Amino acid sequence: MSFFGKLFGGRSDGSSKQEQKVTTSMAIQKLQDTEEMLMKRKEHLEGLIKEQENIIKVNGTKNKKVALTALKKKKRLDKQLEIVEDTMATLDNQRESLENANTNTEVLKNMATAARALKAVHSDMDTDKVEDLMDEVREQQQIAEEIVGVITERSGQQLDDEELLKELEEMEQEELDRKLLNVGSIPAVTPEPVKDASPSSKLKDPEEDELEALKQWAA
Repeated sequence: MSFFGKLFGGRSDGSSKQEQKVTTSMAIQKLQDTEEMLMKRKEHLEGLIKEQENIIKVNGTKNKKVALTALKKKKRLDKQLEIVEDTMATLDNQRESLENANTNTEVLKNMATAARALKAVHSDMDTDKVEDLMDEVREQQQIAEEIVGVITERSGQQLDDEELLKELEEMEQEELDRKLLNVGSIPAVTPEPVKDASPSSKLKDPEEDELEALKQWAA
């Protein structure tokens, strides 16, 4: 840094270079700002061109000098508009390239971070340790399956005993019901048929007695 720079509190070359360092995000933002400025310029030129077209239409047959001047100006404006549109297309391509580069950079950074993390995780592991761990896991799983098998077998036996006891109780209840029915039943009495009264047991009519007496007297 020069003497006058130091005297007036100028910044060092290192800090200036650090400030002049442009990041990808800053470059993208600057391109977007430039595109917005060019878009406004484009709209302004299109408005001027439309004005010149109106002048040409109005003075085309009446005042050829004015119409010719307007046509020349329109040609210049068309050229400027073409330059602006080409510049906007170039800036758009640059912005897309920067955005893609920025995305790729972030992806690579994340991949590098993941690789370092994976390396740190695997630093305390090797094939032998993994095999020993898997053998231990399989052994514990086998023990757990055996325990479950024993519990299931006992549960099945208990369930069978309960079913047998239930069936026995049902049989005893059926036998008890049958005995109660036999004790409480009353023999059915068959009513004797009513015999018809004999003719002799019937009461005789007095007229029949008189007829019988006359028959005996006549004999």
